[in-house]
Amino acid sequence: MHPIEEFPFADWKKMLAIHLDGAFLTTKACLPHMQASGKGGSIIYMGSVHSKEASMLKAPYVTAKHGLIGLAKVIAKEGAAHGVRANVICPGFVRTPLVDKQIPEQAKKLGISEADVIKNVMLKDTVDGEFTTVADVAETAVFFAGFESNALTGQSLVVSHGWFMQ
Repeated sequence: MHPIEEFPFADWKKMLAIHLDGAFLTTKACLPHMQASGKGGSIIYMGSVHSKEASMLKAPYVTAKHGLIGLAKVIAKEGAAHGVRANVICPGFVRTPLVDKQIPEQAKKLGISEADVIKNVMLKDTVDGEFTTVADVAETAVFFAGFESNALTGQSLVVSHGWFMQ
């Protein structure tokens, strides 16, 4: 995590490649099959609360995650005639190895305990002080995938225990 003026361009490109190029290439490979099947389908991108909200020192991640919402909207419009829907799940902090790695790093950088990082940094804006779970994300994916009409396409849903509300 660096301020933008210190962020290496190679790392910027890597972050965008992981999140946007990967989504683009996967979509490009899947769409012809979904269209040819005559059944359409559901494309679900993994965004983040950072698809909607910015945080300091995360410019490439926030930019990439915002980009997924734009991609989903384009695919929703282009895929509609073939019954292809595209949506984005935007979870809050999920207790993953990546988050576990960030906790001691932030504690050291901020000069606070790991418990304080969890309570007062990561989960401070949630309504219940809880991490979003993998099950929360999976239930949202099942919801998007099971909604078979174009009534729910081009949308993004924040799953964050109230961290970000629209």
